[in-house]
Amino acid sequence: MTLFQHGGPHPRGVRRLSAVVAVGAMAIAAVSSAPRPAAADTPWLTVSDDGYVSISIPAASVEAEVGPVSEVMVEGNFGPSSAWAEYGLTRRGDVWWGALGPLKPGLYSYQVTGDDTKGLKDPTNGAGVASKPLWSTFLVAGDSARLLADVPQGQGGSVETLTYRAGKQERSALVWTPPGYRAKDPKGPAGPKGPKDPKGYPVLFLRSGEGQSATDWLDLGRAHQILDNLSAQGSIEPMVVVIGGGGPARDGELKDLRKAVADNYRVLRDPAHQAIAGVAEGGSQALRAALAKPGEFAYAGSFSGLLTEVAGGKPGPGPNPGVKLLRLYTGNVTDPAYNATVRLTKALDRAHVTYEFDGVNPDGGANWTAWQENLADFLPRLFRTTPEHGPSAGHGPLKGEFKPPAAGTTPTPFVRDGFVTFETTTDFKDAKHVTVWANDAPGGSWLRIPMSRAGDRWRVTVGPLDPWFYYYQWIVDRVAFKDTSNPTKVTSEPNWSSFFIPGERSRLLSDVPAGQGGKVESLTYPSTVANQDRTALVWTPPGYDAERAEPYPVLYLQHGSGQSYTDWVEMGRAKQILDHQFLDGDLVPMVVVMGNGNVPDFNKELLENIVPAARARYNISSDPSQQALAGLSMGGVQTLGVLKAYPGRFAYVAAFSAWFGDGAGVDAAAINSGTKMLRLYVGDQTDFVQPFFMGSLTTLNDLGIRYEFDGVTPGPHGWDVWQKNLIDLAPRLFKR
Repeated sequence: MTLFQHGGPHPRGVRRLSAVVAVGAMAIAAVSSAPRPAAADTPWLTVSDDGYVSISIPAASVEAEVGPVSEVMVEGNFGPSSAWAEYGLTRRGDVWWGALGPLKPGLYSYQVTGDDTKGLKDPTNGAGVASKPLWSTFLVAGDSARLLADVPQGQGGSVETLTYRAGKQERSALVWTPPGYRAKDPKGPAGPKGPKDPKGYPVLFLRSGEGQSATDWLDLGRAHQILDNLSAQGSIEPMVVVIGGGGPARDGELKDLRKAVADNYRVLRDPAHQAIAGVAEGGSQALRAALAKPGEFAYAGSFSGLLTEVAGGKPGPGPNPGVKLLRLYTGNVTDPAYNATVRLTKALDRAHVTYEFDGVNPDGGANWTAWQENLADFLPRLFRTTPEHGPSAGHGPLKGEFKPPAAGTTPTPFVRDGFVTFETTTDFKDAKHVTVWANDAPGGSWLRIPMSRAGDRWRVTVGPLDPWFYYYQWIVDRVAFKDTSNPTKVTSEPNWSSFFIPGERSRLLSDVPAGQGGKVESLTYPSTVANQDRTALVWTPPGYDAERAEPYPVLYLQHGSGQSYTDWVEMGRAKQILDHQFLDGDLVPMVVVMGNGNVPDFNKELLENIVPAARARYNISSDPSQQALAGLSMGGVQTLGVLKAYPGRFAYVAAFSAWFGDGAGVDAAAINSGTKMLRLYVGDQTDFVQPFFMGSLTTLNDLGIRYEFDGVTPGPHGWDVWQKNLIDLAPRLFKR
């Protein structure tokens, strides 16, 4: 099956070939069959305990809300560094379907969108976002997200709305008070105090960013849960937290808010018990408030703040007058605050302003995932003495400003330290919606990352991506295009381009030094099935000897539907994998033949055309014990079809993301006696074949056929899985 059958609907311009193998026709029909319509209250989105998201949206519900659509996606903060990304769904009969994961523990927000612009709220999810009526949220539980979980009922603090006057306008803020807080009596002194009830509480003013609402700190920042959990742990001082909205602050507005808080809550008014922090522009406001009038706030925090200079500050030697803590936070280079923080730290150093830096968050950008962590780090430092003043664990230093090449000066993509900058040509200057579609989701699934206009081009920086092999294309107003600036190609899918991120994890997918690897040659042969000359690619190991007395073992390696004989080299990195494993001493010297399986009778094509042509050209064995057959998806179904029809012809058999099918007429005894190894592979829950694969195991068990299966390979129905399958399989061949 082509990879487009999972990870999204097919953009216009994407070529898709149907499966043509007869032996797999019934199974393929089963995979494509539609699930039964869901009940009206059935959740559109469900999350497993291990972070896999399953999506099933009734097509009728979408059309009733926004009208007919050709595509449906779930947009959310699923991308690298929690970036906003689009996950395309596949139409299966009456539902739009998809599966994504595993997602890291944390809070996720999303909305459903048809045809790029027609948004709708998931009506089956009551967790919403007040400032974004179409958004819903869900929490993936886990140890790293424990502060985001609700505390037991009755054990947390309270949040209420404070209405106040700012100049001539009426404004509002949200106020969190800690457990046990005793309200101030507006008519006079408060009632009797408890044994631990303070006279007044310190106060933190928490600011939002431009275009954000105070409610975002609750719905997206999980500030209520973070405060409740830290309070329950005794990790923070009892305090009042006042959350304000975003946007430019009017002169004197903060003064008005502070007065309103002091008038309505039992808070301490002295500067030593006042703190301020915020995100983005709210972080800049916090820094200005602390630096412009040192001493008004003893504590200040900037989460992805955009301030770049110490304008209006009154620096002096040693600690800043009256300021006990000035702490800066930034995400990685995808955070606009990264470069701003580089400049700000230099300005603070020049001005001799004392500050702390939390370090660069390697996996966070300018989003609520990072700001939740910032808040959790900042709160325990307030109104107390703390021994730790350095970066958070795992955070790194600033490395200077991040500056991708100027527009139009370098082929795309530009790769540095795992961050990838994509840039289109000027061909799409009049487009309305441009994304880069790549295998950069968890496990190698495909996400579309929205790009932004940069003059007559579109550009985006994505990352950090793990070392691996990646492929991508542009989706421009729902039409697929190749990145013509990238010379890489995929013959069977002309719109794809690729790039590689080096590292130990991807070593086996990298090129070996020139002259040390094997060779890949084309083998042309007449096909009596297709009635034309066809081509296979053949890998021969380093030092291949056509005159060797002992013929080489041979692996026949097949592609999937919608693919062809070139894909195992261009997408599967078969040459690189085999080269490395040979040089590492892990591989029995063998010849690998990658044929064209797009025929109606694969058994005949393989046994009467591909195999004889390979034997005529190469010094390979005809002994079944020295022959192996493997394939992915459709090629895996073809492989298992050969096993059933010709048991014992190939002693080593493997199928990646495939299924065995009907066991009727299968000679299990002949398969067991003639097969040294039958090894099976499948992806995780995001591999749509998995249910049919698991059913095959039951069939094999019932027939008594021996096989090997070491568990699922993390990843979807795609090359990230199949590359790992070949890496595991090849060293096992011809060693029994």
